[in-house]
Amino acid sequence: MTTAKTFSTRIGFPLEETREKMIALLNQQLADTFDLYSQTKQAHWNIKGAQFHQLHELFDKLAEELEDYVDLIAERVTALGGMALGTARMASAASRLPEYPSDVVGSLPSVEALATRYANLAAATRVAIDTAAQHGDMDTSDLLTEVSRGLDKALWFLEAHLQV
Repeated sequence: MTTAKTFSTRIGFPLEETREKMIALLNQQLADTFDLYSQTKQAHWNIKGAQFHQLHELFDKLAEELEDYVDLIAERVTALGGMALGTARMASAASRLPEYPSDVVGSLPSVEALATRYANLAAATRVAIDTAAQHGDMDTSDLLTEVSRGLDKALWFLEAHLQV
């Protein structure tokens, strides 16, 4: 995912190519994270079952955290002089996550569906951390490390419901 429009910035990357790669990498993370946000809200709105209240509240809290990450990622894109590609349609077109199943409403199936998607994004985020570090963009790597820690914590919260 790339964007043709960029703006000049005094952020000092030795190569313009590095800046463009980081903008593309961040826009991909933005798409995936925004998609996970919307899928988490889908689960929040439609959860049914004996654990309704607990999961309804948990999913809302997880969505709020994702919304914060979306903002951090988008702002890093623009700080690098890029255009944050952050509409719902842009995210949907670019997301690597599987679609949330529209027929899943039960407590444990909803947790399972979200846990799978959180694990997918967490794995992709770790790859993005390494990619940013390899290109010398430690600020992007650090930002994504913060996101990664949050995703891992959310995954722990979700998986705890599935473990015996």
